[in-house]
Amino acid sequence: MKPTRVLVFSATFGAGHVKAAEALIETIKNTKPSVEITHEDSVAMLNKNVNYFLCTLYITLMKRAPKIWGVFYNQTQDLSKDSLFQRFLNTIGRSQFVTYLNLSKPDIIVCTYPTVAGVLARLRVKGELNIPVVVVVTDYTVHSQWIHQGVDVYIVGSSMVNKGFIARGIEPSRIQISGIPVNPRFERNLNREEILLSLGLTENRLTLLVMCGACGVLDKAKWICKLIANVQAPVQAIIVCGSDQKLFNSLDNVVREARNPVVRFNFVHNVDELMTAANIIITKAGGLTVSEALTKHIPMIIFKPIPGQEENNARFVEEIGAGRIAFSDEQFVEIINELITNPGEIEKMSAASFQAFPGNSAEKAVQVILDLADDFSLRTISNEASVYTPPSQSRISTWFSTLFRISRPFLPKLKRSLPFFFR
Repeated sequence: MKPTRVLVFSATFGAGHVKAAEALIETIKNTKPSVEITHEDSVAMLNKNVNYFLCTLYITLMKRAPKIWGVFYNQTQDLSKDSLFQRFLNTIGRSQFVTYLNLSKPDIIVCTYPTVAGVLARLRVKGELNIPVVVVVTDYTVHSQWIHQGVDVYIVGSSMVNKGFIARGIEPSRIQISGIPVNPRFERNLNREEILLSLGLTENRLTLLVMCGACGVLDKAKWICKLIANVQAPVQAIIVCGSDQKLFNSLDNVVREARNPVVRFNFVHNVDELMTAANIIITKAGGLTVSEALTKHIPMIIFKPIPGQEENNARFVEEIGAGRIAFSDEQFVEIINELITNPGEIEKMSAASFQAFPGNSAEKAVQVILDLADDFSLRTISNEASVYTPPSQSRISTWFSTLFRISRPFLPKLKRSLPFFFR
C-alpha cells in the first residue's frame, strides 16, 4: 500500500503561517512516520523576487506604518467572493499550481495561508481539482480571505471563529475546532528551575519574557526593556530580539546598567523553554505566539497590537481572561505595576488560559487531516489518472505572471521612490 502524500502550503508573511505548517508536519511525522510530506512556500514557488519584495513591504508596514495595514485589512474583511479583487486573487498562479499538483499528486493539501487556499478552493468548485483541501486558520478572527466555498475542512482556533464562519455560510460539518496548531515541544513538561539556572536567573523573582517578534516589530521594545530592567521590584527579564540586530545592539547599555537581572537573545529556537521559565510574556499578538503562550498557560501583556488581525487576536486573549492589552505607555506601566503587586491576578490569567486552551492542538488537527486523507483515498477509484483538468490561463493570470517576471528590475527604483518604507 502506497504511503499517504501530504502537501502543505504556507507563506513567509510573518512567521505564523510557517510555524503552523511546521507544527503540523512535526506532529504528522510523530503520529504516522510513513506519510510523505512536502512543504512549499506558496508565493516563493511562483516567484522568489516578488515574494521577497512583498515580505519586505509587509514587515516594513508592520514596523513603520501599521495603520496602513489596518486600513487594508479592515477594508477587505468582509469582501464579497464575487468582487473583482477576490476573483483576481483566486487566479494568482493558478496554472503553476495546477502543473505542480499534477506532477506531485498529493493525497491531501493543507493550507496555512489564505491566498493559495482561495486559488485551490476555486478549482475545487469548478471540478478541476480532485484532491481535498484543508485550511488551517492561523488567527483568532474571521476574515473573508480565509473563507472559500470549495474548501473541504476548516481547522480553527476557537468557538468564536467557528461561529463566525458559520455566519458567513460555511456548513458546521466542515469546521473543526482544535486550537491553532503549535509545535509539540510546547506540550512538554519541563523543569523550570533548571531552565532558570541555565539562564543565570533565580526562582525568587518575577520573570518577564519580552518577545519582540521574529523581525523585531514589537513597538517601543527598547523602552519596555529599560523599564523592566530598572523597576523597583524583584523582577528579572528575558528579552528575545528576533532577527533585529539593531535592536539587540541598542540594548547594550540597558543590560549593562540594569538594576534587575536581564538576559537577551537574537532569534531563538527554544521559545518553549523560555516560556516555561517566565511568569508573564510581553508580546505582539501574532496568532501562533498567542497559541504558544496559551499552550504554556502563561499570561500575556499585549502592547499596542497592530491594527488588523493582531488587534483581533489581542481582544480574543482579553475576552477569555488570559491576558491584558496595553494601548498606551501609561496603560502598560499600570498593568505591570498591578501584576507585580498582585500575583493572584497572574494565577487567575494562567487558569483562564488553561480553561480556554487545553492543549494538543496539533494532534487534533493532524487527526482531522489524516482521517480526511484516508476517507478520500477510499473513495478514489484510481490515482494514476490526472487529478486535475488544467484550465486555460486567463488574461488576468497572464498579466500577473508577466508582472512576476518583470518585478526584479523595478525593485531598486521602487526603493528610491518610497524611502519611507525601506529606510
